[in-house]
Amino acid sequence: MSAVHLIFDLDGTLVDSAPDIHAAVTRMLADEGVAALDLATVTSFVGHGLPKLVERVILRVGLDIGQHPRLTKVTLDHYNAASSDLTRVYPGVTQVLTGFQRAGHRMALCTNKPVGPARDILRALGLEGFFSLVIGGDSLPVTKPDPAPLQACIAGLGGGAALYVGDSEVDAATAVAARVPFALFTEGYRKTPVADLPHALAFSEFASLPAMVAALQAGTGAD
Repeated sequence: MSAVHLIFDLDGTLVDSAPDIHAAVTRMLADEGVAALDLATVTSFVGHGLPKLVERVILRVGLDIGQHPRLTKVTLDHYNAASSDLTRVYPGVTQVLTGFQRAGHRMALCTNKPVGPARDILRALGLEGFFSLVIGGDSLPVTKPDPAPLQACIAGLGGGAALYVGDSEVDAATAVAARVPFALFTEGYRKTPVADLPHALAFSEFASLPAMVAALQAGTGAD
C-alpha cells in the first residue's frame, strides 16, 4: 500500500499569518489616511486570496472600489516586505510534517496566497523542504474553492489517493468540489461551526493527525 498524498493549505492551517496580513493592511490604510481595522476583522477576510481580502477592506472602510487594483498592489508590496515577521508555525506542525515525510507521504501546498509570498514564508519558517509542489493563488486562472488548484496538486504528485488538510470554509468547499477527503484543522480561521463543515476528520492539535491519516488510509485501501 502506497502512502496517501497529503496536500495542505497554508494560512490558518500550517501557520498563523494573520498578524503579518493585518500589518500590511494597516500600512496600506495608513498610506490612504484611514484608521486601522482590528486584527479580528482582517482575519475574518482571509481565505479567498489577497485581492478579495483587499476588496473587503475597501468596502469596510469606504475607500473607492475603483482603486482596488492599486490598493491590492500596495498591500502586497507591504506584505512582501515583511511576510514572516509576525507569522508563526502552529505547534507540532514541523514535527508532524517530518514524520509524514519519513513515512513516504508526498506533500504539496495548495493556497490562495500568491506563490511567491507562500514560498517566502515556507523558506523563512523552515517548511520549504517538505513540499515538492506549491500551487498558489496566481498559479492558475482560478483559485479555491474551484477544484482546479487542488486537482493540479494531486496530478503534480503523480495522481492517486490524496487528503486535503485545511482550516476554512473555502478549503472544505474545495475538497468537496474535487471529491477529495478533507481534514479540518479546527483552530484556524473558520467562521462556521465544525459540525456544519463537510470533513472526513477534524483535529485541534497536529500531534493527533498522523494516527488519523493512518486510519483513513487503512480504511480507503489506498494503493
